[in-house]
Amino acid sequence: MPFFSISGSDFVEMFVGVGASRVRDLFKQAKENGPCIIFLDEIDAVGRRRGGGFSSGGHDEREQTLNAILVEMDGFEQSDQVIVIAATNRSDVLDPALTRPGRFDRQVQVTLPDLVGRRKILEVHAANVKMGQDVDLDRLARGTPMFSGADLAALINEAAILATLGNQDHVELHDLEEARDKIRFGRARKSRKIEERERVATAYHEAGHTLVQAMLEEADPVHKVTIIPRGQAMGATFSLPERDRYGYGLRYLSATMRVLCGGRIAEERKTGDISSGASMDIQMATNYARHMVLEWGMSERLGFVRYSGQDSQEMYVAERDYSPETARIIDEEIKRLIDEAYEATRRMIDEHWTKVEAIAEALLKYETLQSDEVKVLVDGGTLDRPTVADLLSAESNTPSPPTGADASDDDEEPTGDVLPSPA
Repeated sequence: MPFFSISGSDFVEMFVGVGASRVRDLFKQAKENGPCIIFLDEIDAVGRRRGGGFSSGGHDEREQTLNAILVEMDGFEQSDQVIVIAATNRSDVLDPALTRPGRFDRQVQVTLPDLVGRRKILEVHAANVKMGQDVDLDRLARGTPMFSGADLAALINEAAILATLGNQDHVELHDLEEARDKIRFGRARKSRKIEERERVATAYHEAGHTLVQAMLEEADPVHKVTIIPRGQAMGATFSLPERDRYGYGLRYLSATMRVLCGGRIAEERKTGDISSGASMDIQMATNYARHMVLEWGMSERLGFVRYSGQDSQEMYVAERDYSPETARIIDEEIKRLIDEAYEATRRMIDEHWTKVEAIAEALLKYETLQSDEVKVLVDGGTLDRPTVADLLSAESNTPSPPTGADASDDDEEPTGDVLPSPA
């Protein structure tokens, strides 16, 4: 069956009428070769909602192209045997005339895969890669929420590259986890030179996040924490969600906001200063609070009302259907939610400061802590595993075996507890 594919942007030209002419030519060619399929990719390039209050030559051209598409689809007969399919990432901005019955009325939502879907996708891409015995795809699927199929394919490929660079003959679990962290947060920059003062501040910042996240049952469990720079971040605390979330509860949001506040508070208490390292935490906490107030009705003062406008991206002035007094209350409620989370977190860190210090000192020593090690520190225990420096020092001090003239005589009898050679 013939297949005609074209992008919506291919129709748009500054010369009025070119796009409409291309539409007519496309549908004429399709009807002559029927039965066939027409695929219009990125249909929002020409199918955006009309009447946005702004007009230019390009905008008029887009509207004429859209009108031509609508006219051609209305002219279909059963004998034409032409199927029209379109794709877009912004179905919310499409003109209603495109989605009414008789046109693109059948919609298929392609959402991000859930836990089971991610497991199946990982199996497909891992089939062509040699995996080690320690690889647990179920654990990897659980640790990759909101990953698309393309992200998961890139994860397997990146892990294979890391294994190749490490002269391994198979991919191990740590390769997959490093690939996941690289895709989400950027490449680890282990060679970056960091001043000791900044290193201490980063360790206490991440320790603050880690302690709060480990002690709040409503928050996602801690997976690992590191002070190795990755991407633009000086350190990172990774969580491992127990399940996919399709909605957010008030208790989960409150716990997450407190986790976000923990880094700044611990860093300030240790160094007596604050830094720009909390910028992403502040942004995320503010976004949570704004959604809670404007969209999710989680403010008692404002009640069960939605105050955010429609995201059509067609208006140059933000839509606001409430009074200046309501706007003032919205600002107060957003600040109240963040302030309450900040003060609750400050009390928790003050109460458990010795645990924050234990986590921070362990980070300064080992640089990366796994979830089981964090649990040991939170429970008051200590870690005794050797550091990388200890392992390198032990390896350099290991005497090499004697060779040549220094080798012992084969006829010499073994002494003490040394067993004779089986040879």
